[in-house]
Amino acid sequence: MEVAVVREGDGSSSAASGGSSDGGKSRYTLQPARISNEDILFCIDVDKESLVEMKSTLSNGRPIIRLEAIKQAIILFINAKLMINPDHRFAFATLARTATWLKKEFSNDVESAVSVIRGLSATSSSGQADLTQLFRIAAHEAKKSRAQNRILRVVLIYCRSSVKPQHQWPVNQKLFTFDVMYLHDRPGSNNCPQAVYDVLGDALDHVSEYEGYIFESGQGLARSLFRSMSVLLAHPQQRREQDDLDVPKSLLKKSLGSELAIVEDGVPVAIQ
Repeated sequence: MEVAVVREGDGSSSAASGGSSDGGKSRYTLQPARISNEDILFCIDVDKESLVEMKSTLSNGRPIIRLEAIKQAIILFINAKLMINPDHRFAFATLARTATWLKKEFSNDVESAVSVIRGLSATSSSGQADLTQLFRIAAHEAKKSRAQNRILRVVLIYCRSSVKPQHQWPVNQKLFTFDVMYLHDRPGSNNCPQAVYDVLGDALDHVSEYEGYIFESGQGLARSLFRSMSVLLAHPQQRREQDDLDVPKSLLKKSLGSELAIVEDGVPVAIQ
């Protein structure tokens, strides 16, 4: 058996072989492929719903608002992504009625990214959300990234529980990968998060070049956001289909004879 091992970012590979093709079994080879460095554009929803309080609290007991948790999750993501490969780069935009640049130049400078994120603030109610301008920006930047043998990914963090985003984008233009993190209220008479989620999922399928992921949380827990963002660290060229994901792992299978309990966000854990 011969397998090509590829290191993310540098396109280098090495072949490993083991055993022989006895018993009538044929040899196979996994062809090497270049794994490109990423340019990642975060687009953060700054509608007033980004100021909704979560169930999670700070050390002083004050509830965390969504935007605070989003800022922390992005900063953690950037630091982790650069530990994997320091050649990835980041830029930032906001979404109100439409997308607007927050920091246009892609960079791997952590201090610059943290400064931009910490200065982010919400607006008043934005009403409808149109993703068309975001896709235009992404398509333009994706062409620039490709010229440098890089790929572009957009990570949209969306917070509106009853506003279904719109877009006008050709079906045959898939120039970048599109991920979505959707934070919302629980379903009620005044909101319809399932309908919003469905529209976001359709948009992902419509524009994403590689396998895009969409995650949602209506639990109001910061750790649910952090957990999903950790999965988004996966490089688009190395992903499994989302339907086949088995991460994050449940803590249920800890040991035999453990008593089970359900924690506040519905994740089963073992109690000794």
